[in-house]
Amino acid sequence: MPIHPAPTSVEAFLQRTFSSTGIETQIALASILGVNRAAISMAKKKGRVPEKWALKLSQRYGLNPRWLLEGRGERYLRGEHAPTTVAIPRVAAKLCAGGGSFETSSMVRDTMVFSRSWLKSKGNPHTMVLMDIMGDSMEPELRDGDTVLIDHSQTRIQAGSIYALGLGDSLLIKRIDCQPGKIALISTNPSYAPLVIQGDELETLRVLGRILWVCREYL
Repeated sequence: MPIHPAPTSVEAFLQRTFSSTGIETQIALASILGVNRAAISMAKKKGRVPEKWALKLSQRYGLNPRWLLEGRGERYLRGEHAPTTVAIPRVAAKLCAGGGSFETSSMVRDTMVFSRSWLKSKGNPHTMVLMDIMGDSMEPELRDGDTVLIDHSQTRIQAGSIYALGLGDSLLIKRIDCQPGKIALISTNPSYAPLVIQGDELETLRVLGRILWVCREYL
């Protein structure tokens, strides 16, 4: 049945979308919807959200499209209408297994489809993203070119776990070891010494999320 959204604020649609999906910016949303940012600005001028946007978000995040468009009904689809899979975005930004990557674009390159139940057993599917690795500091555990699944909601440090990290302007992937007054970023490759963060440097360290899964292409 076609969805005919009542006249409502596009800003309200954006607010509902951001609060439910983990998407943080209009640029990121445009990438996921497959439109340019100007399309969102145009929707604001017209005061109407294209129905296909809500349907696309519904298929990906299991959200009720009517709730997205009108704020009515339950937030999530249930029963036979609930999707069994989730398409997780792979962004252009890369995690450096080395000195630090400055490729930090949130532009979505493509998506990979996962079982919704499997993702829920690992964390929050709505805050997950895929990123590629560059560098060899985590070899042989993680290799250059591998793709990892990250849950942005899991930022509480568990000693020994591997995390996506922001340090200054760069992005890293390291195992974390917490020590009194400092944090050690550990590489698997013994050729790389631990990177110890302490004092004022701790304020520049951002935990972006825990690594949940890795895939590797064999040529």
